[in-house]
Amino acid sequence: MPPGEKISVQNLRLSYGSKEVLHGISFTVAENEILGVIGPAQSGKSTLLRCLNRTIDFVPDARVSGTILLDGRDIRSRIDVYELRRSIGMVAPLPVGLPLTIYDNVAFAPRAAGLKNRQDLDEIVERCLRQAALWDEVKDRLNSLGTKLSGGQQQRLTIARALSHEPEVLCLDEFSIAIDPVTTMRIEDVLKELRREITIILVTNLTQQARRLADRTMFLFKGEIVELDRNDVIFSDNPASQMTYDYVNGIYG
Repeated sequence: MPPGEKISVQNLRLSYGSKEVLHGISFTVAENEILGVIGPAQSGKSTLLRCLNRTIDFVPDARVSGTILLDGRDIRSRIDVYELRRSIGMVAPLPVGLPLTIYDNVAFAPRAAGLKNRQDLDEIVERCLRQAALWDEVKDRLNSLGTKLSGGQQQRLTIARALSHEPEVLCLDEFSIAIDPVTTMRIEDVLKELRREITIILVTNLTQQARRLADRTMFLFKGEIVELDRNDVIFSDNPASQMTYDYVNGIYG
C-alpha cells in the first residue's frame, strides 16, 4: 500500500438486481484528505458511500464486486463488519436522532462497545459534542431529548454520534440538504478541523461546497468517474473533461 493511502477502490461494481449502478470505478483516498464527490442525481454517489461501510449489505438484491481496501485490508473478506462500521462512520442527508437524551445519543455507541465508566463516558460525550461545535449550545441540557433540537443542531448531534466511534474515515452524504446556510458553514468549519485527525469523504449536491472543502473532487456521472483531480484543476477553466466544466459551472445538472 502506498504511504499515506487510506482507502483504495479497484474495479468496484454494484448492481441492484439486473441494473448495474456503479460500473467498475477505481480511485484512492489519502489519509487526512477531504475527497469531494459531486454529480447529478442517480449518479451512484450515495451508493458508493454505502459500499464503503457495507451498509449496502442490508439491501437484499444488491450485488457488489471489485476490491475495497482500508489500510490495505479487504473490507469484504478480512475485516469484521462491525469493526468496519466503527472505522468508517456515516452521516446521512437528514439528521437521524435516536429517541434518547442528547447525552445518550452520543454515549450509545461507546456503551454498546462495553464502556460503562461514567467519567470516561462524560469525557467522550463532551469531546464529541465539542468536535461537532454543539457543546456550548447543549451543555446545560444534556438530559433533554435530542429530537427536540433544531434541524441544524440535530445534524451536528448526528456528527457527534458518528465521532463517538472514533472513526478513521467519516462519510457525509449531502449533510447540508435540510439545514440553513449559517449552520452549513459552521459544520464546514468543523470538517476543516476534523481533517487533522480523520479522512473525510464528502458527497455533496453543492459544487461550491466541494470547492471550499475538498482537497480533490470526483465527478461521478451515471456510475462512472468522469474526472478526479485536485480542486485547482476540477474547478479551473481547463479541467480534463468538458463535461466537468459544464457541470461545475451550472450548464447542466
